[in-house]
Amino acid sequence: MLKSQPRTTGPLRALAAALLVLLLTACGTRSEAPQGDCPACPACPGCEPGATGEPGKPATPAYKPLQPARWSDLPAWNDDDLRAALPAFLQSCRALAKRPQWPLWRPACEQAQALSAPSAAAIRKLFEARFQPWLLTNPDGSSDGLVTGYYEPLLRGSRTRGKPYVEAVLGVPPDLLSIDLGAVQPELKNLRLRGRLQGNKVVPYYSRAEITRGEQSNGGRVLLWVDDPVELFFLQIQGSGRVRLPDGSMTRLAFADQNGHPYQSIGKLLVERGEMTLDQASMQGIKQWARANPTRLADLLNANPRYVFFSEQAIRSGDGEGPNGALAVPLTPERSIAVDPRHVPLGAPVFLSTTRPATTTPLRRLMLAQDTGSAIRGVVRADFFWGFGDQAGSEAGRMKQQGKMWVLLPPGAAPE
Repeated sequence: MLKSQPRTTGPLRALAAALLVLLLTACGTRSEAPQGDCPACPACPGCEPGATGEPGKPATPAYKPLQPARWSDLPAWNDDDLRAALPAFLQSCRALAKRPQWPLWRPACEQAQALSAPSAAAIRKLFEARFQPWLLTNPDGSSDGLVTGYYEPLLRGSRTRGKPYVEAVLGVPPDLLSIDLGAVQPELKNLRLRGRLQGNKVVPYYSRAEITRGEQSNGGRVLLWVDDPVELFFLQIQGSGRVRLPDGSMTRLAFADQNGHPYQSIGKLLVERGEMTLDQASMQGIKQWARANPTRLADLLNANPRYVFFSEQAIRSGDGEGPNGALAVPLTPERSIAVDPRHVPLGAPVFLSTTRPATTTPLRRLMLAQDTGSAIRGVVRADFFWGFGDQAGSEAGRMKQQGKMWVLLPPGAAPE
């Protein structure tokens, strides 16, 4: 869903270094690191979520987000048809084979690759022999968290502008500067800074309102034109989608980067304004509001200053796979999830126990952590990939469930 390529420049690196000094200075003046505040406070003693400490004094024991579990703790573990999860696991193995931790994962991956027409029981036996389950736990000691859904929408578009195709889908602009802060300080891994040059200064990049008003030059980066601003807005939230062109062919748009501004939920905003109730604030409910209030739509969309840029990808004939996620492998419908990589390693199997969208019907199955998202923050937090099309969109738009998560790790990958 959300991934980006490092684009380091001298001025932005200097800005990152200055920001780092500011963060470390602030850290040194604080006697307690609030839970979940570590990314902004890497030098504090004992600076893990839930830990406290003063400079020069021993820290209290850090809270541990992973607690050892037994296979019997996983509800309905023996009922899941793991044959549906095996292809997604093999996709994770492809990515993990290129990473430093591959030796830890190699035995399980090679054994899985060697299975020939395996039964669900054989796959379950493999996982039980090669992995240890760990219960994901919040800083307050609870083990329940939010599970939302996302999907790959279908839009109508054209390669040339003309009614009704007047909404621009933008690629990454050439003046967008981006740096991985982990290159400056390892503790800031997975954090990225974005901006633009204004003279000899680096300033924040343009907001959504500035981009849509044309204050930012497109710089020849228009990929396509689509016919619906609301669908384009939700395409940016989902992170990827497909566009049907006038000749009937389709192309795929994948997340490439974003402008660095914070995400603001327009559904939450409508609830705060009293224009809808909390249970109405779904994707479907927001689209209904947009159709009923066309003259107020632009102001509502611009209340979210974040703007997403895309790249175009070809779709293979008969391709039933999803777009590439942050792990750089295709997502598998109903078997891939987005997670917070600060707490769940990308590529890892995760057993999810939740309920189906807007129901109490159990949804318990083995998933693969193959994606990330700017709104996916926290230990027990997941975004469930439903796949492509209207039915997937209906499920994703209604999904706001509570759930538990167990990450499965091979020996040596587990925390001490």
